[in-house]
Amino acid sequence: MDGVPGRALIVGCGFTGSRVARLLLASGWHVAVTTRDPASLGDLRDRGAEVLAFDAVSDTCAPATADGAAVLLSVPTLRLAEGPDEPTPRILAGLDGCPRHVTYLSTTGVYGRTPVVDEATPVAPATDRQRLRTVAERSVLAARCPSLVLRPAAIYGPNRGVHAAMREGRFRLAAGPARHVSRIHVDDLAAIAAAAMAQGLEGAYPVADRAPAPSGEVARFCADLLGLPMPPIAAESALTETRRFSRRVDGRAVLERLGLRLRYPTFREGIRASIAAEQRP
Repeated sequence: MDGVPGRALIVGCGFTGSRVARLLLASGWHVAVTTRDPASLGDLRDRGAEVLAFDAVSDTCAPATADGAAVLLSVPTLRLAEGPDEPTPRILAGLDGCPRHVTYLSTTGVYGRTPVVDEATPVAPATDRQRLRTVAERSVLAARCPSLVLRPAAIYGPNRGVHAAMREGRFRLAAGPARHVSRIHVDDLAAIAAAAMAQGLEGAYPVADRAPAPSGEVARFCADLLGLPMPPIAAESALTETRRFSRRVDGRAVLERLGLRLRYPTFREGIRASIAAEQRP
């Protein structure tokens, strides 16, 4: 696939998907997006996107044809009363028509407890949610069209991430040894996904910035920047699943394949930019 604008279908147009949609629209693509609440995407509709209602819990088919379209699947594992549910395989199976290319936004969680990760690292899921993600990845990579899995590290940006959680009093540091966490600013992730859709990149790649760091170092940076106290210490059991592991992620390979450079190579530039974006009207 070359970089000529075409048709895109974004299934799950949330924090990342909406930014991918804006990039593709700005490049002349025809973009259809799905969301549970079409009214929430009035900005994209005003920019020319086709906004369609879709609920991953109750719907199995996207409401737009995928025939000839570059498809982005950006629906997370669902948290249902009966347990986690991974909708991606059935959404993929229910697509109407043959996609030009499929990109799936997964997570570095599929590497489980592996402490150092790059593009050659095999998946090693350690929890039910991680195993479900791995099943979803396999369904995408087995699709009858060019396909790509992107595995982002912790995604942050305006109103999301350590700085936002600290401001709201929700962030806790883990007791015991320091845990390294890799991150990626949402705008960098969106740029990577949009370029991959345009170029038809295939395979599976981790996505992260250049500065894996202990959570305490990031919290200290945010505390100094925002004039906040350091967050309290909590037991590991009180942390979310994604924060119970220490993981350094090398995300250079996908950037090299796509010919891209990160706009925010470390959390320092990215958090400052996120806070600045929050203060704009």
